[in-house]
Amino acid sequence: MEIAFSPIRPDADTLVFAVPKGGFDALPLAAAPVLAAGAAAARFTGEAGSSFESFAEEGGKVLRVVLVGTGSGSDADHERAGSALTARLSTSGAAHAAVEFFGGASGEKAAALALGALLRGWRIDSYRTRQPEKAKPTLAKITLVSADAGSAWEKQAAVAAGVAFTRELVSEPANILYPESFVERCRHLEELGVKITVLDKAAMTELGMGSLLGVAQGSAREPRLLAMEWDGTGGAAGKPLVFVGKGVTFDTGGISLKPGAGMEDMKWDMGGAGAVAGAIKALAGRKAKVRVVGICGLVENMPDGNAQRPGDIVTSMSGQTIEVLNTDAEGRLVLCDVITWAQKTYAPEVIVDLATLTGAMIVSLGNEYAGIFSNDDGLADDLIAAGKAAGEQLWRFPLSDAYNKLIDSPIADMKNIGPRYAGSITAAQFIKRFVDEGVKWAHLDIAGMVWADKPGATWDKGATGYGVRLLDRLVADRFEG
Repeated sequence: MEIAFSPIRPDADTLVFAVPKGGFDALPLAAAPVLAAGAAAARFTGEAGSSFESFAEEGGKVLRVVLVGTGSGSDADHERAGSALTARLSTSGAAHAAVEFFGGASGEKAAALALGALLRGWRIDSYRTRQPEKAKPTLAKITLVSADAGSAWEKQAAVAAGVAFTRELVSEPANILYPESFVERCRHLEELGVKITVLDKAAMTELGMGSLLGVAQGSAREPRLLAMEWDGTGGAAGKPLVFVGKGVTFDTGGISLKPGAGMEDMKWDMGGAGAVAGAIKALAGRKAKVRVVGICGLVENMPDGNAQRPGDIVTSMSGQTIEVLNTDAEGRLVLCDVITWAQKTYAPEVIVDLATLTGAMIVSLGNEYAGIFSNDDGLADDLIAAGKAAGEQLWRFPLSDAYNKLIDSPIADMKNIGPRYAGSITAAQFIKRFVDEGVKWAHLDIAGMVWADKPGATWDKGATGYGVRLLDRLVADRFEG
């Protein structure tokens, strides 16, 4: 879908008026009294995300007219209005919508509405060969009648592109997206100035990544470690900010096989890696003044004759040994080696990892918040604030030695699972053992957030793109020079 800006109303088949809470005085249309009466009858008052639709004759043509509420007038409310607009018009038969703002709108407000519209309009139709005519998208263009949003829209468009990339990666089936093809999907980032580094199985074997490689050994698909570095400081920055993503492109559970029902959902067990790749695309796209490295540990967890067994002991790149009691607790086995490599390669002061790590997190928080664990209060506060501002909320969980001892092993340095309870916490405690002294670290368990079974504020059913906007906002607020 195309987004455009114009100082005058273009020739469009649909007119949209952005209305603040409390309603409007008069529409610039001949049929204004009828439309106003209809909106009042439908109890439309301009609440953020609300809408009213009708038709009117204007200039000898019958036009669709839509009112969308912008609430209090905040950027977030304008974003909700844009999302509601696309949700209403996407398959309606409308092809071009022109949006006017009561009382005008700043470039930031117009860009926020456009962002909401663009995000809500994303869908994947790659594998559809037929669908009912009325289900096909028709809305091809939205023109906002406003002063040119300029740099405000350039930044928002880059973020939208990052979110779309993440949704694409998360949506693809595992026969299409696997470690090697994930890497190839990210190659286009080089055109934006991103430096790509890839480690294959042989390189990881030489480095001693026994934990990650143990997860991958049951699959015919070879693992990869992908590092994407964006430096928007012209070489002036020292140590980079590091994002790490769990990239299990399909998770059967391995020998500890998952139940068959719902296993198809495990194509999105690479949602953390997808978010990291999308965030790098967003930051490079808007030329963020920061040095940041996104690193993805990419594996497929399968149960063949060479698969890792419960009870196996592996040696991680850090030298610490792990007793693998459950092969379905594999994400932490991937992350620990990736975090060790990141520290040895880049010596970062800050690491944030994202992972669809535990079902226990969904039990705790459902699909409304992701969990955050951190060894640094300041970093945790920054991430929570960024999540709130971006509409990707976080809830903090504890870390302590009381939980840490639950993963001690009688035969190795640690085991990869604890007892039944506090599963998300013991998983975080496991990862924490691989974070070097003095490194500020946060772990985001996003298991309940990367996929939605029903439409949300800025997404339809399916991949949400969660994490991209959160990381982008964190950089903009706390790390960008």
